[in-house]
Amino acid sequence: MQATSALASGDEIRAYLKGQVNLALRRPGMYGDEVALRLLVDHLLFAEGRPDAWTGQQRHWEERGAWTSRGIAGAFGDLLPGNCRSYSVAAIYAEFAHRRGWLVPDRVLTTDEYDVLRGTVRRWASRDRVWADVVTEFGIPSVLFGGTNPLYGKALGYVSADPGEPPVVFHLWNGSAPGAASSWPPDLTEPLLLAVRCDDAPFRESFTFTPAGRRLRPQSTEPIP
Repeated sequence: MQATSALASGDEIRAYLKGQVNLALRRPGMYGDEVALRLLVDHLLFAEGRPDAWTGQQRHWEERGAWTSRGIAGAFGDLLPGNCRSYSVAAIYAEFAHRRGWLVPDRVLTTDEYDVLRGTVRRWASRDRVWADVVTEFGIPSVLFGGTNPLYGKALGYVSADPGEPPVVFHLWNGSAPGAASSWPPDLTEPLLLAVRCDDAPFRESFTFTPAGRRLRPQSTEPIP
C-alpha cells in the first residue's frame, strides 16, 4: 500500500507564498513580471482568507491613477522608458506587500532616517544622479528591485518600520534612449536616476523627475544631449 503524504499546513503554505512574493519582487523578470506578481498576491490573499482585499486594492490603485486595463504597467506608459518598467511595477506591488506585512526588507530605516529622506529627496532629485549617488546619500535600499548588474535598470525602495508610511522609490534606467538604435553594452557604466516616487499622492503627482528623467520620458520633446 502506498504511503499517504501529509499535506502542508495553512501556515506552511502562507510562509512559502510569502517567500515567493519576496523573490518575485526582487527579480520580476525571472518570474514573469506583473502576471506572476498578481497570481502570487492572489494566492497569498486566498491563503490568508482575504481574497476580497485584492479587489479593494485594485480599486484604490484605479482611483489614484495607478491601475489601467493593462494593470500597473499601463500607468507607467508615458512616464518611464519601457526597459525599466518591470522593476517599477514590482515596487508598486511591494508597497501593497509592505502594508500587508509580507515584505521582508534588507534594511529598515529608523524614524529619523525616513523623515530625513522624505524631507530632502525631492530637492535632491532636482539634479541628475546615478545609482552610486543614491546609495552614497541614503544608504543601501530596503529592497533592490532588479539585479546588481549596473548595465541594467532597477528600482531602489526605502521603507520604515511603519507599514502605514509609504516607501520612497528611486527609478533608475540604463540602455538605449527612446528612438535610438539599440546597442549592447549600453553607453553608461551605471544606471541614471530618472525619478523619485512616494506613494502619498495621486500617482502622476507622486513623481519627482530628474532632468534626465524628463528627457527620457516617452514622447518627450526635450533634447537628449
